[in-house]
Amino acid sequence: MLVLRLLNVVAPAYFLCISLVTFVLQIFLFIPSMFKDPSTTPLFSPALLHGALFLFLSANALGNYVLVIQSSPEDLGEGLNLGEGAEVVTDWLDGSRSPGSALPSTHFCRLCARVTQRHDHHCFFTGNCIGSRNMRNFIMFCLYTSLACLDSLVAGMAYISAALSMSFANPLAFLTLLPHSISQFFSGALLSSEMFVILMLYLWLGIGLACAGFCCHQMLLILRGQTRYQVRKGTVVRPRPWRENLQEVFGKRWLLGLLIPVLNVGSDYCRQKEK
Repeated sequence: MLVLRLLNVVAPAYFLCISLVTFVLQIFLFIPSMFKDPSTTPLFSPALLHGALFLFLSANALGNYVLVIQSSPEDLGEGLNLGEGAEVVTDWLDGSRSPGSALPSTHFCRLCARVTQRHDHHCFFTGNCIGSRNMRNFIMFCLYTSLACLDSLVAGMAYISAALSMSFANPLAFLTLLPHSISQFFSGALLSSEMFVILMLYLWLGIGLACAGFCCHQMLLILRGQTRYQVRKGTVVRPRPWRENLQEVFGKRWLLGLLIPVLNVGSDYCRQKEK
């Protein structure tokens, strides 16, 4: 448990550090290198369009990241009027009742020390649980983080291609880039900044693919009306049309949340809470 609590603190700091490094490399290295002659750069030049795209992806990723943390699942013992259910939550917290005797669609997280509704999993990179209240923002966070990493990967490859006068037309060029660069770095033929960018290329590739795969897996579970916790426990859920399952998570104004980071506008959870 001590290791998990430590990871719950280190993982968010690691994510914010990677985000800061990516932002600095893009703004102060990759994008300026795309300008051949700033005085004759047209309004809709590829460099400016790339900069606008990166800022859009970064703003959505960080915005949804903040919303995932701010709109964390509520403690059922405090936020919801459950009658006898509140006593069950109290029993969980003081250890007099087993966490396995859960209310329907709830789970007690020992790291967060609270019981959340429609618990999916505990995310160490955000430092809290993912449930019915912040699921939509979490999926948008994964989506835009993946796109921002892949965008940085492409920009970084273009920078390295120009700096080292090499081509990535051959797919094997990227696979052999790291061992070849390490040998050049220790021989003094490669600058420290260029070696750092090459290492970041592989980090962006790994994070981008991981977030994309996790986002696709999460969408499949939503279409089936399940959570990861229910799948892990083998809980049988009532089958519903996939459109209803999507609307429960994304709400009717899903397009607004796709373009800008907002709370779960129009979702069933918000309507139930207002009542």
